[in-house]
Amino acid sequence: MKYLLIIPARCGSKGIPNKNIIDLNGKPLISYTIENALRIKSISLVEKVVVSTDCKKIATIAEEYGAEVPFIRPKEISGDFSKSIDFVHHALKHYHRLGLKFDSVIILQPTSPFRSFDDIKNSIELFTSKNFDSLISVYKEETINNLILYHKKNELGIALNSNHNKGFRRQEKEEIYVRNGAIYITRVDFLRENDFLISDIPLLYEMKKSRSINIDSFEDLEIARNLLCR
Repeated sequence: MKYLLIIPARCGSKGIPNKNIIDLNGKPLISYTIENALRIKSISLVEKVVVSTDCKKIATIAEEYGAEVPFIRPKEISGDFSKSIDFVHHALKHYHRLGLKFDSVIILQPTSPFRSFDDIKNSIELFTSKNFDSLISVYKEETINNLILYHKKNELGIALNSNHNKGFRRQEKEEIYVRNGAIYITRVDFLRENDFLISDIPLLYEMKKSRSINIDSFEDLEIARNLLCR
């Protein structure tokens, strides 16, 4: 199976300015993802590792760390309301014009710096061995479940689960897995036909919660810095 690995890194970020290249313990955030992606390429699990960005500064940094930046992503698919599928279609069209075709696409967001080489390798091998349209990485949530979740209406709590006050034990709760945004894999035929990255019933690749930090805020960034200093 031929894989195109895309690292999306647009300029705009409301939570953290220049988030994708912000310093994380002496290195730009995106470098952690690029380094592991290139290791995956070095063992021939993927055909290409490319960074899709609308920012020349990000492009320069990405190239310094060894990633290909074969194009600058158009502004019209790089805004706050742009969909992820847009940059995937854009990358596939670029390579189609060059006569290159891929069976599946892997997306690694730079905001998941604790995603390991083994996580990427194992998820690709799992996806390759199964007949599924998509794969997402997840972690097992041990605490949060719909028995303790509420909507707020005025000053009242509206339970998501009618059994919220029935005294269920932890062992009786259904296991919950949370999408962590670290790894997405999708068959090209599926995304072209459906215009979605995630199928209705995706294959799950489980990661540890400690490796599932997704940096969206300065608080997340501080947690990541502290973990890397240990």
